[in-house]
Amino acid sequence: MKRPNILFIMADQMAAPLLPIYADSPIKMPHLAKLAEQAVVFDSAYCNSPLCAPSRFTLVSGQLPSRIGAYDNAADFPADVPTYAHYLRRLGYHTALSGKMHFCGPDQLHGYEQRLTSDIYPADYGWAVNWDAPDERPSWYHNMASVLQAGPCVRTNQLDFDEEVVFKARQYLYDHVREHADRPFCLTVSMTHPHDPYTIPRHYWDLYEGVDIPMPLNPLEQDQQDPHAQRLLKVYDLWDKPLPADKIRDARRAYFGACSYIDDNIGKLVQTLEECGLADDTLIVFSGDHGDMLGERGLWYKMHWFEMSARVPLLVHAPKRFQASRVAASVSTCDLLPTLVELAGGEVQSNLHLDGRSLLGHLQGQGGHDEVIGEYMAEGTVGPLLMIRRGAYKFVYSEDDPCLLYDLSRDPHERENLTDSPDHQTLLQALVDEARQRWDVPALRQQVLASQRRRRLVAQALAIGTLTSWDHQPLVDASQQYMRNHIDLDDLERKARYPQPAPLD
Repeated sequence: MKRPNILFIMADQMAAPLLPIYADSPIKMPHLAKLAEQAVVFDSAYCNSPLCAPSRFTLVSGQLPSRIGAYDNAADFPADVPTYAHYLRRLGYHTALSGKMHFCGPDQLHGYEQRLTSDIYPADYGWAVNWDAPDERPSWYHNMASVLQAGPCVRTNQLDFDEEVVFKARQYLYDHVREHADRPFCLTVSMTHPHDPYTIPRHYWDLYEGVDIPMPLNPLEQDQQDPHAQRLLKVYDLWDKPLPADKIRDARRAYFGACSYIDDNIGKLVQTLEECGLADDTLIVFSGDHGDMLGERGLWYKMHWFEMSARVPLLVHAPKRFQASRVAASVSTCDLLPTLVELAGGEVQSNLHLDGRSLLGHLQGQGGHDEVIGEYMAEGTVGPLLMIRRGAYKFVYSEDDPCLLYDLSRDPHERENLTDSPDHQTLLQALVDEARQRWDVPALRQQVLASQRRRRLVAQALAIGTLTSWDHQPLVDASQQYMRNHIDLDDLERKARYPQPAPLD
């Protein structure tokens, strides 16, 4: 049986609760909505760590951050950790990545046979978190300039990147049908929008002219925040600095425009599949790495376990294989590795550890697990911040801060922490006991501290003398492009054309 092609599209920092496929929303995303109509849509999908690199390392490996050292945005991702790209490549797939994956360390491929672009973020250890100096705000980290300067633009660093990402991805599909049509592909297209800064070209800004931009539903004063949220306000320099309401609205409007920009790119990729005759044989997965608080609860960006930060979009579009449906159970992006391997007709290796669980039962309408385990050890933390999502409840455990417990079936906006509720003491104690059994927090704390200290020393040393960059350098052999004298002109033109014309008599 021919293995299906796989197109895996990722968006960065896209908050699922705001999207029109999940809620009544002013965000315009017609291409995603069209995919969702024929897809299995997961209504309660989460990242396993609400920060770019840890989330992505977990997504590609199917293993939780503590198992692979994915502690923060400067964590080394070991080359011997199998990813879905390794698994699919063993099955005969051509595995390619266009765009962001925020790999840190000297291995910038991690099983992908081809990387079409460089990354937008650095591959070194410069962004390591420092628990030895918890009160020092890192100068390189987010501040509120992206909100205070929100509005329309002509060009940004992120637009430069995503334009290249989508162009190279479409070119890959054209090259595939012209040169490698007999080999299945897994193409991952990972865009950086709608990640801040909150600015987008005028066309997308104007899509929301006259639209009532909803403001945050549940803004909290800083003294009402939990301790981790209070530390976050200080990390991104919002403590004692209230934001003007018009800039909050502008930031959200630009974010909505960036979601529409992503949607247009989804449309371009799907159109390219159709033009190349690949649509029927290509399974499409759409997801993201984490969300964005966007002012909800008075918070911005990610780095917490609240819904806007931790919930991600997830759908699988394969209408010939799976009926369109909605899945209410909680799942995570950690589950994608075993799912992709099974969809490709392979099996995960049983003697290697995996935290992710296949979503195939859900896709087939037969049900499956309803649980997400999460770990966060980066900005704003002074120790591990751990999460269990199961059934109606979300539980956040820390040995430094008070626990959090929410019943999302009755309280979707997480306004009522149930840790003091008399009716929930038995459940709370059971979850606390489970967390203490699941994690050896003192040992994990030491593990993280040791990693941070090693990476700081290495980063300081490598900054001295000649720099050898780990950033991926996509190589292009210009001698094989376009028209060259060592290639027969007629043969070149015929092979480069799709569909190929009939030969002349």
